[in-house]
Amino acid sequence: MPLSRRDFVQRSAIAGAGVALVGAVDVLATAPGALAGSAAPEEDGSRVRPELGYGPLIEDPAGLLALPAGFTYRVVTRTGETTLESGESTPSNHDGTATFKGERGSVLLVNNHELGGPRSKWAAPVPLAEGLVYDPAASGGCTVVEVPRHWHDGRAPIAEWVGIAGTSTNCAGGATPWDTWLTCEETEDRAGVNGMTKDHGYVFEVDPHDRRANRDPRPIKALGRYAHEAVVVDPKRGHLYLTEDASNPNGLLYRWTPPQGFRHGRGRLATLDDTAGVLQAFRCFDSAGQFVDDLSRATRIGTVYGVDWVDVPDRDAKTTSVRKQFAVGEITRARKLEGMWWGDGGAYIVSSFARDESPVPHDGAVWFYSPARRTLTLKVLLGVNAAPDEDGAFDGPDNITVSPYGGLIIAEDGNGVQHLFGAVDDGRTYPLARNELDIGTEEAPEYSEFTGVTFSPDGETLFANIQTPGIMLAITGPWRRQHKNA
Repeated sequence: MPLSRRDFVQRSAIAGAGVALVGAVDVLATAPGALAGSAAPEEDGSRVRPELGYGPLIEDPAGLLALPAGFTYRVVTRTGETTLESGESTPSNHDGTATFKGERGSVLLVNNHELGGPRSKWAAPVPLAEGLVYDPAASGGCTVVEVPRHWHDGRAPIAEWVGIAGTSTNCAGGATPWDTWLTCEETEDRAGVNGMTKDHGYVFEVDPHDRRANRDPRPIKALGRYAHEAVVVDPKRGHLYLTEDASNPNGLLYRWTPPQGFRHGRGRLATLDDTAGVLQAFRCFDSAGQFVDDLSRATRIGTVYGVDWVDVPDRDAKTTSVRKQFAVGEITRARKLEGMWWGDGGAYIVSSFARDESPVPHDGAVWFYSPARRTLTLKVLLGVNAAPDEDGAFDGPDNITVSPYGGLIIAEDGNGVQHLFGAVDDGRTYPLARNELDIGTEEAPEYSEFTGVTFSPDGETLFANIQTPGIMLAITGPWRRQHKNA
């Protein structure tokens, strides 16, 4: 049932959310601590923001990761240095990651490897482990990393093995409530393109606990074939939400509704018919009932849009890419819809940046979709970073996680300096880590993006990746609750 203008206004009022419609550009949150809006007043009338974050970042003598005082890191895996159980190198290009409780206090991580095109293109593709291969021509896939309970004190070694191979451009993905990982292919390559022998652009399920469950991998075609980025599961309603990182035209946010009587569980998505359930794209409108063509039109933190859903005509994109199957005015678009994470009863959704292909430029936005209210609220908005090579400002958010200490932790995939940074619910941001590994030259330094940010199940360790060459890091320190303004 479509969400009416009256329903939207009523629900927005109940939620206590100020509806900021398209209009004059407010101050955008770009530098650490910046906020689109003003701080809460103190009793004497002054406006003082509470302390946020963990202080300045300290340069790393090892030239890898700058952290606040009191924080430390350890390298979990590193391409070219660590090996799989088979003796082959840890694959390169680490991307989306999630953690799961393992046996005897261990932590299991499923780690995507964003490797596209033919295998000859990469020095360390995902090995073609017997029985775990979808397309032997493809380079990407996932590995499973087991971090033992006593790894930090040197009493137990790390183990790593292949979870799935022969997939392509495994970018983000998402953990499920039934303790598996959905890995997403960010490509639309068909058989015969880039050397592929099968069609790509699908979602696959990987079980970190049961290696046998990953044999003979099958794409979940019911979720569509397009440049998948991330996916989350609504544990209450059973819907799956999926982002698309694509351009010309910009990508879409999708919702998949399971067929009547379907019950989620390990391996069940892959048993569905190719057209099972309903795949839909989002359509937004403001409180005046006006259609919103692109999310970049929102220029104020706190902007709220109502959301309707429109059926996808051909989810397998047999002749036309899914995002191109809609006429102008049918759906809402957004540039670089990337990371997602389920928390607080809804989905946090990243739009990494917007440029000439979007109505209004920005350097990153984080939205929150509430399925109960069917609203999309702008939580974080980063202004265009005028000096990305200088430390201090953030741009290009990508992978994201909800922090057990409040707010979000975001992996930066922008220009110039790369950070992990935090954001709280009022839009303020703070630095958490900086990549100091220069993979460029002295004349043209280059720093790879952060990916795969995720906390251990007990909340004590933050795992994150440096994508190139491929390094997984475990960060520990004096975590504390991060508060928004009162």
